[in-house]
Amino acid sequence: MRLLAAATASLMITGTHAMASAGGTEGGGMGIAGILFVAFIVMVILFQLLPGMTLFLDIFKGLFSSKAEERTQEGVKNNKTTL
Repeated sequence: MRLLAAATASLMITGTHAMASAGGTEGGGMGIAGILFVAFIVMVILFQLLPGMTLFLDIFKGLFSSKAEERTQEGVKNNKTTL
């Protein structure tokens, strides 16, 4: 059992040194697939952000407009619970 543990530990130690070394083939950074993936994620965020901001601003317009106050008063006058 000790022999197996020692062999496994020595392989893990030498393997991690080899993987962490800077020699060998150096990657050129992200490939075309990585660039396309990042671009896709950015497009999803942008296409979700613009309608979300529009909706957020429209909600504030509706909350602070004078028409909302008028509709509330009219509903109270007519004893309606929905606007």
